[in-house]
Amino acid sequence: MSNPDLFGAAAPAPTATQAKAERAPLAEKLRPRTLAEVAGQAHLLGPEGALTRMLARGVLASSILWGPPGVGKTTIARLLATAAGLRFCQVSAVFSGVADLKKLFDEAERFAANSQRTLLFVDEIHRFNRAQQDAFLPVMEAGTITLIGATTENPSFALNGALLSRAQVFVLKRLDDEAMETLLARAETLSGHTLPLTPPARASLRAMADGDGRALLNLAEQLFALPTGETLDETALTTLLSRRAALYDRDREEHYNLISALHKSMRGSDPDAAVYWLARMFAGGEDPRYIARRVTRFAAEDIGLADPQALPQALAAWEAYERLGSPEGEVCIAQAVVYLATAPKSNAVYKALGAANRAARETGSLMPPMNILNAPTKLMKTLGYGQGYTYDHDTDDGFSGDNYFPEGMGRPDFYRPPERGFEREINRRLAYWAKLREEKA
Repeated sequence: MSNPDLFGAAAPAPTATQAKAERAPLAEKLRPRTLAEVAGQAHLLGPEGALTRMLARGVLASSILWGPPGVGKTTIARLLATAAGLRFCQVSAVFSGVADLKKLFDEAERFAANSQRTLLFVDEIHRFNRAQQDAFLPVMEAGTITLIGATTENPSFALNGALLSRAQVFVLKRLDDEAMETLLARAETLSGHTLPLTPPARASLRAMADGDGRALLNLAEQLFALPTGETLDETALTTLLSRRAALYDRDREEHYNLISALHKSMRGSDPDAAVYWLARMFAGGEDPRYIARRVTRFAAEDIGLADPQALPQALAAWEAYERLGSPEGEVCIAQAVVYLATAPKSNAVYKALGAANRAARETGSLMPPMNILNAPTKLMKTLGYGQGYTYDHDTDDGFSGDNYFPEGMGRPDFYRPPERGFEREINRRLAYWAKLREEKA
């Protein structure tokens, strides 16, 4: 029964649609109604945005929207259909198979026969396997559908080449602080209330959502439900709400992005950035043993003999972690990261090995010079194995100057240490031996 209003008249009962809208989460209520209202994606939807220009040309090509959760992929797909005058149809790769797609394609064919084209939005398209992805190709080529796929995974790895060749890829950005504040202001306007937060707590709320607009509005909705009159500081906010877990998947692209950031920060001699990316990986649940292995590789690849202690430091940190475990052992890895980031850098050994590998492939099975071969049998001595070898310790300089490369190969210059760190001393030694070699030639 409907309730009487203040004047005694019966208020009309809400319709099913109105009731559903009232129950909708705040994020759904604030879903943009035009492309101009989409926050944080001006590079695509601003006056000079790629999608804006595409619509201005009167063409909407099949596209892949690639970006993190909560940045507007579904909303943009819906609004693109409206802007282009296309029928909108949505399917999730999580719950659909080829049979479901076939029904949608047949339905799109019927609408196409009446001059009504279909925009098919496929959420999490990366979850379709390669064979399922191939099912889109004929209807895309025939113009039966305009495909808009949404993915949080790198399309280069998650989608097959045939599909990518028929679709443009647009990268959506995680929402920055300005975009997140825009969403909070809209939420306050809709609710008619200001969020009960101090300015630092408000900033902390934005940080909690980690660039996810949907997550931010879900958190804000909890705050609007609090009793009025209480203002929360950062500590109270953190106690009340849980911080959204940082995006990190140890088997996917983020795993490689962060280890690359750590590696390049150490190479760039920035210990602060290196420790930050290390902490991000720890927070994401990365296996510290994997990090220790990569740090050890870095010591040899990017420092080498510029600091001969780099490799022992990395190995010591790895061993210390194995003995201590987490979280105590993570400090040992951090110590190694800081040491390596502040060490002099050289990839001379790494480059020398690469050049030597190429030379080894090119020279095939050339024999070493006979004078440096052992002669354990009489026959081998007769054949000249070991003849003419000079024992370096028997020389006045402790250096014979003999040639150790195959005959006819010449003397390649693989190892070229820079004038940095300990390799300055190595350069001095190499120059000394080169001078002796010339004198003894």
